[in-house]
Amino acid sequence: MSLSNQLHRELGLTGATFMGLGAMLGTGVFVSIGIAAGAGGPMVILAIFVAALVALCNALSSAQLAASHPVSGGAYEYGYIYLRPAAGFAAGWMFLCAKSASAASAALGASGYLLHASGMDDTVSARWPAAGLVVIVTLLVLGGLRRSNVTNIVIVSVTLLALVAFVMAAAPTALAGGFSNFKPLIPHDRAALSGFLEACALMFVAYTGYGRIATMGEEVCEPKRIIPKAILGALAISALLYSAVGLAAIGAIGSAEFAAYSGRFGSPLETVLRGLDHPLTATFVAAGAVTAMLGVLLNLILGLSRVVLAMARRRDLPSALAMVKNGNPQAAVIAIGVLVLALTLIGDIRLTWSFSAFTVLVYYAINNLCALRLPSADLLFSRAFAWGGLIACAFLALWVGPQIWSMGLMVLAVGMAGHLVSRAILKRER
Repeated sequence: MSLSNQLHRELGLTGATFMGLGAMLGTGVFVSIGIAAGAGGPMVILAIFVAALVALCNALSSAQLAASHPVSGGAYEYGYIYLRPAAGFAAGWMFLCAKSASAASAALGASGYLLHASGMDDTVSARWPAAGLVVIVTLLVLGGLRRSNVTNIVIVSVTLLALVAFVMAAAPTALAGGFSNFKPLIPHDRAALSGFLEACALMFVAYTGYGRIATMGEEVCEPKRIIPKAILGALAISALLYSAVGLAAIGAIGSAEFAAYSGRFGSPLETVLRGLDHPLTATFVAAGAVTAMLGVLLNLILGLSRVVLAMARRRDLPSALAMVKNGNPQAAVIAIGVLVLALTLIGDIRLTWSFSAFTVLVYYAINNLCALRLPSADLLFSRAFAWGGLIACAFLALWVGPQIWSMGLMVLAVGMAGHLVSRAILKRER
């Protein structure tokens, strides 16, 4: 690998933690809690905690892998090192699919909040403003990591203020009702259990932004010290905020109405506040939602471009995508921008989020397999966490719905077929 293709180490603990928060505090909190409430009802609150525990197991695996191998690419690189090239490619391919769908969801979510706040949601399709947002953010990322990092810190700060404002506005109504909207919290029927497990899978995706820190390992200063701290810090802050928002929203209006707001308006938190007669706070939350999901979009395009860079270096993707100019993989950024734009034009946020859930669970299953192969000298945490993450990911992947996981398996098969053809051509060239 030539020196010109190396990235610069310029992210400290604060910057790395905010990168993780920027990827987590967006679509997951402003949209997906409502989507998950439609599947799990009041049990979505339990799903938030279960998903956080699953994410913790995966985060610990990611932290020790990234600390031992601080390179761009995440589980794509780890699969090559600890498993087989095919496993590494499968991880990279599923990551690209999962996070491109998440990026499209973020663009659609931001567009939904923007249109509803401006009163145009009945006359304008969310996909067109969303497509414009994808183009703008891609151009921003092309400007380089340093400018994007500063922008990310500003976005996350606004998001935190918006979420605190939402909780403070909705909590009094929830408390006045004695949280009656959570009763019964655990219905005793099979359909409710199935919905709960689907909600867990959907909420897990909301936490996986911590993987952004691992995929940017080549740009983190002192990776062995900073990466684990940044991942765990971002995960803990996000879990607390998700729980607070979920309790306030569902406690105030109930899970059924909250889920309906997610489907009908695409801007559930803002709609909750308008129903509770907090118009000014609703406008501020809408602004926070738009900036937050733009932050998610920004972080995902950054992370996805680094995975494309790693895959292109190995010729798993066209080698032209490995070009780095002034410390920025510009060709990879453009390629990802085009892919996210195409997915955004589908215009169905529930479909893109559910597809992301299945593919990201497969990705993290491979990630945990890699963590189980770490030498004892490189272990930072017990192997029990990697086992827990592996089992949970494999199990939850079955509950996103037959249509979604059949689509996911088809996409995986297409990717693996392309990989085999590419390997055969490369072998002949040699």
